Amino acid sequence: MMVNRGSLCSKIYISNLSYGGKIMLYHYTDFAALDGIIRCAELRLNNILNMNDASEMRFFMNGICHAVMEKLRADGEEEKSRVIEDLFRRELEEEFHYSAYAACFSKYRDDAAQWERYGHLGQGVCIAFHENLMQKMTGGAVSLQTVYYQKDMREHRLVGAFYELMMEGKESSEIQQKLRGLMNDAWIQSAAFKHPSFAREKERRLVISPFILNDFAVEPRYHVSAGRIKKYYPLDLNRMCGRLGLHMSELIGEIIIGPTSSQSMPILQDYLVDCGLNVLKDKVSMSDCPLRKPTS
Repeated sequence: MMVNRGSLCSKIYISNLSYGGKIMLYHYTDFAALDGIIRCAELRLNNILNMNDASEMRFFMNGICHAVMEKLRADGEEEKSRVIEDLFRRELEEEFHYSAYAACFSKYRDDAAQWERYGHLGQGVCIAFHENLMQKMTGGAVSLQTVYYQKDMREHRLVGAFYELMMEGKESSEIQQKLRGLMNDAWIQSAAFKHPSFAREKERRLVISPFILNDFAVEPRYHVSAGRIKKYYPLDLNRMCGRLGLHMSELIGEIIIGPTSSQSMPILQDYLVDCGLNVLKDKVSMSDCPLRKPTS
């Protein structure tokens, strides 16, 4: 049975601050999503196109396209410039097919902006994960990527790769195959590029690109709400921790109740005990962020 987690507007952050000498990853979310992570041991990777900064993949692809066109035109290759423009136009029409799925990381802990944006207006919760264990859990189909905030793509390596391929001359099946490979590479990298206006987040991402990963064993699921249906990929935390010889409770360093939340700490502690995570009972705290409570 699918767990109803309410809003999926949640985000994970990586902090330079340490907890018990360990660098932590911080996940700002609501209590429905907390239940999915704690009771069901499931971390969702959501479609980037459904995130509130969803234009980023298109932003990257358009940037690469325009930089290649500019380079070709500078050499008087107007026809080849139009060919590459048409190629990218057709690709962008299939954007959803190439969409990546991700959980997102940054360096902020107990930050007012993150509580408001991803922590249910401060009424939610923040779950701290041990960064070194999360890193060990990646591999295969799941990668941890650094997000870049760049508007000028002219120096990106893919620009030169597309340019050189276009300059090889007559079209052939081999060139088409190489173009397909470059385009797949571009789609994968687009999941880790954002507009410079988001640079303050200093983000990293746990990413999968199902369209190119034939060996990815996780089946997609769907979250159905009153307003729409969302596709996501679940990561089984129990299984991933088990591969490292860990219990899931060892992955979590602390749980912070949001600054405007009405959640009772004793009830949350009882919940953790009843979920079999007794060790987390004493790792619950209240946010120190002086975020103003919403007015009715």
